[in-house]
Amino acid sequence: MVFHRSVLLKESIEALLLQPGGTYVDATYGGGGHSKEILEKLTDGKLFAFDQDEDAMKNKVEDSRLIMIHQNFIYLKNFLKLYKAVPVNGILADLGISSHQIDVPERGFSTRFEGLLDMRMDTKRKLMAKDVLKDYGEEQLCWLFREYGEIRNAKKVAKTIVEKRKSTPLQTTTELKEILQPLSERGKENKFFAQVFQALRIEVNQELEALREFLEQSTDVLKKGGRLVVISYHSLEDKLVKNYFRAGNFEGEIKKDFYGNPLVPLRVVTRKAIAPGADEILENSRARSARMRIAEKC
Repeated sequence: MVFHRSVLLKESIEALLLQPGGTYVDATYGGGGHSKEILEKLTDGKLFAFDQDEDAMKNKVEDSRLIMIHQNFIYLKNFLKLYKAVPVNGILADLGISSHQIDVPERGFSTRFEGLLDMRMDTKRKLMAKDVLKDYGEEQLCWLFREYGEIRNAKKVAKTIVEKRKSTPLQTTTELKEILQPLSERGKENKFFAQVFQALRIEVNQELEALREFLEQSTDVLKKGGRLVVISYHSLEDKLVKNYFRAGNFEGEIKKDFYGNPLVPLRVVTRKAIAPGADEILENSRARSARMRIAEKC
């Protein structure tokens, strides 16, 4: 099963400063690309890999040094404590949706295929995108599309959905695109629908809340000098990562002690986010929006 071309593979592995006997975490296993590279560098070390997607578990490589955990990375701290693996030397998280998830129509992630408006990364969750469109009020929908999709005409989008669902329940990706087509800007239809789908996906999977939890827990479980490497794909994720790396909170405001010393748990390794090079984007267009940030535990 081809899941995902690992984005910024060489750069992210180098950023971890891998030690052969160290303990590491791949918080988003997916197709296992990053994990396989980490294992190549380990001798008697350990790698803990998390993924909430059932399909990702089918990509598990047989390796005694790999411990696969079929859970969302918000349970990072719990499971590392369970395995008595705290503290760890490094943590990597590639926040991108996998190629497999996008390319399977019935998952409902892609704007290119007709499929059920599902969008759950963990299929055991109850809430689907179609439920959001059916049950959320107009104000809720407006907020969601404005905040999570960064859509300028979010109010019109929400109003159109509420009006249309009175007569026709929205069940499929095609049905949603058809009713919103008149609201998309000519020549920018693909971007508009990508923003609509992004907003729904973030809500269904509670992605930003999970990311906040993950970042705070990562700080707790890292060794002093351990590296945290995060690859994000849209500005909402990147802003949270950037602020947390810089200030230890999500507002980005650095707090100081009585003597004026900054109270920050991490040291930013690279001031600017690292982006894929032209060659990688040419080989994998989905890498275009990727941004990698690196921090070290103080």
